[in-house]
Amino acid sequence: MIPFERTWPYDIVMKDVYVPSCPFCSSENVLIPLRVREIEDIQHGKKKLLVFPCCHNKVTVLDMDQDYMLTDQRLRKLSH
Repeated sequence: MIPFERTWPYDIVMKDVYVPSCPFCSSENVLIPLRVREIEDIQHGKKKLLVFPCCHNKVTVLDMDQDYMLTDQRLRKLSH
């Protein structure tokens, strides 16, 4: 089972990859340094270090599907 707390949504707009908000500083509509052509490489097992330009926090992207990226660390807070 995929750990939901380590996933984050993304969108592709005109060949640019955005996240609706930064999981670290909460900036909105952040253009991330990831090319659309790199998504297929990630889906086939290549890892990608992703540095958020808004706050310079880093995660390693382990996998991606059409809507979410899976990272090596928790991005969502636990809600009880």
